[in-house]
Amino acid sequence: MTIKAGESVPQGEFAYVPWSPELEDAMVCGSPVKYSTDAWKGKKVVVVSVVGAFTGTCHGQIPAYKQLINKFKESNVDVVAIVNANDPFVNSGWARVQGLKGEIIVLSDTASKWTKELGLDVDLTAVGLGVRTGRWALVLNDLKVTALEVEPHPAKVTVTAAEEVLKKL
Repeated sequence: MTIKAGESVPQGEFAYVPWSPELEDAMVCGSPVKYSTDAWKGKKVVVVSVVGAFTGTCHGQIPAYKQLINKFKESNVDVVAIVNANDPFVNSGWARVQGLKGEIIVLSDTASKWTKELGLDVDLTAVGLGVRTGRWALVLNDLKVTALEVEPHPAKVTVTAAEEVLKKL
């Protein structure tokens, strides 16, 4: 069953590599740390899920979030997080290529466990990608869903585009 507006998200744990100036050196990998949905208690959060780092549609979706990060902050958003099924090292590399520098965090839900609990996972085994996180966006307020948008066509960015998510705030 898919999570709905008004419901609280399940507890989830992710891994990510926090940005630091040392990561400006492409030969530095950083160290993954744990990150929990507990960090979102009492906060307004936008969670954007993409199928994978460095994939055509996903790679093109993120720059608008970076470009509009101040608009999200003006709308009292405390955290903008990207979640996908890639490992934290791939996500760290992708975040660096995207120039996110910690303004937006990229979280690894490597087994899509949390995403499955939300009812928002997609099985892309037929195309060699396994079970993934899908393309959707959640707006949370103190862990409660205030808005959920799921892309009707996985290869397009419409309802999960940064400009559209801003309208939900």
